[in-house]
Amino acid sequence: MHNNNRIVSNNITEGVIWKQLLIFFFPLLLGSFFQQLYNTADAVVVGQFVGKEALSAVGGTTGTLINLFVGFFVGTSTGATVTISQYYGAKQEVLVGKAVHTAMALAIVGGVVIMLLGIVGAPLALKLMRTPDEIMPYSLTYIRIYFGGMIANLVYNVGTGILRAIGDSKRPLYFLIGSCGINIVLDLLFVIVFRWDVMGVAVATVISQICSAVMICYTLMRTTNCYRLYVKQIRVHKDLLVKIIKIGLPAGFQSLMYTTSNIIIQSNMNSFGTDTIAAWTAYGKIDGIFWMTMGAFGISITTFVGQNYGAGKDDRVRKGIRVCFIMAMAVAIGMSLALYFSGTYVYQLFSKEDIVIEKGLEILHFMAPTFFTYVSIEILSGSLRGMGNAFIPMLITCLGVCALRIIWLFAIVPLYPNVKTVIFSYPLTWVTTSILFILYYAYYMKKQKYRVSI
Repeated sequence: MHNNNRIVSNNITEGVIWKQLLIFFFPLLLGSFFQQLYNTADAVVVGQFVGKEALSAVGGTTGTLINLFVGFFVGTSTGATVTISQYYGAKQEVLVGKAVHTAMALAIVGGVVIMLLGIVGAPLALKLMRTPDEIMPYSLTYIRIYFGGMIANLVYNVGTGILRAIGDSKRPLYFLIGSCGINIVLDLLFVIVFRWDVMGVAVATVISQICSAVMICYTLMRTTNCYRLYVKQIRVHKDLLVKIIKIGLPAGFQSLMYTTSNIIIQSNMNSFGTDTIAAWTAYGKIDGIFWMTMGAFGISITTFVGQNYGAGKDDRVRKGIRVCFIMAMAVAIGMSLALYFSGTYVYQLFSKEDIVIEKGLEILHFMAPTFFTYVSIEILSGSLRGMGNAFIPMLITCLGVCALRIIWLFAIVPLYPNVKTVIFSYPLTWVTTSILFILYYAYYMKKQKYRVSI
């Protein structure tokens, strides 16, 4: 017997829009904080107790390569989140169940493939990125162990997406807090007590990811709702896989293009030496606070739009997008100011060396004032994806952000080879892409008066 009362209690198609967005957003925001703490713990521990070479290895080059694979899969799996949220909003329970099991099958298969590619291809990839010799052993150790835990990583990400699709952003937060605590304790134990250096933080990360995957799966297997997970039913439903990939693949490809441009940026940073790599790595962790927060707004509006679009509430979709944009812009400006003026203290968490802190502050003070120019990209692409429109947003992002950034890096940076010329590629492409998104969003929403139902 289907339990429709549960569906009504979990959805976000009713109530005051700003309150519904905030109820969903705040657990994601806290989750963003703990996700960043989770990722930053490795860098802080090795930066303080091992050295700048280990700090460079744990964040810079390895982080970019990991994001290449994980980002592509997580981007593609947003197709599952959108599909499930639309079916959930439309109360199509059988299709919700099939989409859940298809998504989990995709996570397991994807985890195996990425694990093998990462372990085998790591040495070549690190060499192609011009990783300095003094960092190479640390980088290779960290990345191979990290990829060894890839199945758990992807199962956790997909499971989190399933819960968020049905309007539950609280339990993923609790699991993240738990796994974050495990990661920090194990980081300190393995590095300070066992003296495992970079291997220690890598093993700690994998163990904590396994724990979070187990917690997510246990929750999905224990629910009485239509999104319940049955291990024996995990398989691919072809029609749903096609829909998931159709919506998600553009987001995955978009992430791939983003990371490709970041790999080129990282390669440029690698040519400036270990001090700059360490500063850039630490900046990536600081700047990650902003990205995680904007990502939380993006997930919030995608799920909000998905459920309300599925329920046929077009006017509520439009109002929700406006409200979310205003909130995201206000937060972006506030965070830019906070990071700009507190940068020195934050950098001291990562390194005791004055040269690393000095180089890091140069990067932070250039970048922080430009963060607001990214908001339109996150909110409008998330909104369009929630309506099932993923291809054109992907195209706009790939051309406006990635292609333009790559052109800048190859055409201009060789003429003026310094750090500021490299990082100017960020605000340049954000402004360009934001303008394209605003124009396309206005055009698309006019067409929505005569839409076909899902």
